[in-house]
This record gives sequence, C-alpha cells and structure tokens, in this order.
Amino acid sequence: MGKNLQNEGRLRPIDLARGHGLSTQAVRNYEEDGILPAADRTPHGYRTYTPLHALALRAFLALMPGHGHQVAASILRSVNQGEADEAFRLIDESHAQLLEDRRTLQAVESAIRDLTRAPAPETDTASETGTVSAPDAASETGSTFIGPLAEKLGIRPATLRKWENAGLVRPRRDQLTGYRVYDAADVRDARLVHQLRRGGYLLEQIAPLIDQVRAAGGLEPLEGALRDWQRRLSARARAMLTGAAELEAYLRERG
Repeated sequence: MGKNLQNEGRLRPIDLARGHGLSTQAVRNYEEDGILPAADRTPHGYRTYTPLHALALRAFLALMPGHGHQVAASILRSVNQGEADEAFRLIDESHAQLLEDRRTLQAVESAIRDLTRAPAPETDTASETGTVSAPDAASETGSTFIGPLAEKLGIRPATLRKWENAGLVRPRRDQLTGYRVYDAADVRDARLVHQLRRGGYLLEQIAPLIDQVRAAGGLEPLEGALRDWQRRLSARARAMLTGAAELEAYLRERG
C-alpha cells in the first residue's frame, strides 16, 4: 500500500520554501491564494506542511512556465477544491491557445515565403481611384498609389483604406494632390496583410505581426524573430509536458 503523504512527515514553512528556492512569505502567499491546500496548525498556531503540500508546490512551479502564473494558479485551486474537471478544462484551453499560436506562426512564415517569391507591384501614376493620372512624384521615388496597389493585390481601394484606419498600412499624402502614396515598406505591409487575411486572420490579430515586421526593419530580419518564436513555442510545449507529469503525481497522491 502506498504512503499517505497527507499524514507523513511534518514540514515547516522554511523547509518547504528552501526545498523549492522560495521565501517563506511566498509559501504563505501560495497557501492563502489556494494554490496549496490549507496548512495544519500547531497548538501555538504555527503552520505545518506535509509532503503532499510539497507535491502541490512542485506541480504549480512546473505548470507555470507552460501555462503562466494565473492559469497555473487556477489549475491548482480547482484541484484543491475537488474540481478536477475544471482543472482539465483550463489545461485544454492552454493547449488550444498553443496550437493557435503555432498556426499563426505558420501563417506568417507562409506569407513571408509568398512575399519573397512574388514580384513587387509595378509603380504607377494612377490616382486614388486608379483611373486618372497623378503627378510623377510617386513613380520617381519607386512608390505607388492606391489604385494600382489595390489592383495588383486583387482587392478594392476601400479595403486598403480600411487597413489604413486599422494602422496596418501607413501611406503618406502627396503634398500637391492629397493622394495616398505607398512606399516600399507600405507595399510590403499591404502584401503581408493580404496574405494573412487570405489565411483567415482578423485585423486585430494581424496588427501585432505588422508591428514586429516594422520593429525588425523588414521581412529578412524578421526571420530571426520567427525562429526565436518557434523555439519559445517548443519550450512552452515541453514545459506543459513537465507540468502535466507533476500535476499527475499530485493528483495521484490526493487520491
């Protein structure tokens, strides 16, 4: 018969804290937050813990890298309240979010591959409607106007204006005509938005990705960021496995 860790070996707060590289105050806070089961008390009112508390703490600390502090805490609280199904639901949601993050990464990688293969839109001096000639300033600087860019992408000019309102593209205005002028970076952003929209992503989901492209200074520097993103997703997935093993050990001992 297995040992009953709830009744075996009493631990002081400092024992539990030192064994996990924490302060005694942190251990008390975790208990007050419901992450640890309630401690027993000595006749003088001092807290005493058991190896079962140590397993709960190990499970929480192992779950945190994969699920985050808030979700890991909610998982342990649910278990300690006898609501294991709620804990499993929270875990499922984290895995679903990780899968969605992987799909987003794959969509960005695919969009970048498509952009690097596709030729850049030809410069044109069509106006905002794409029907009337405009000044030559845009073509002289390698820029383009809304009409030819929309035609090249196979979308309506109104769609580009909507993306502009969402901050996804930021064309400048020609001082003489007031026409929108899209430089090379604007064209790049518009093409990336177009690829992601075709993949089913919402504008609010695309915005932080465009910000990353701008911060990286273009698509090529972003490749390093994407590799780092992939490493972080893999590390998170592995942390979830580690956390699951520790949580299973805690659940098993709780019975």
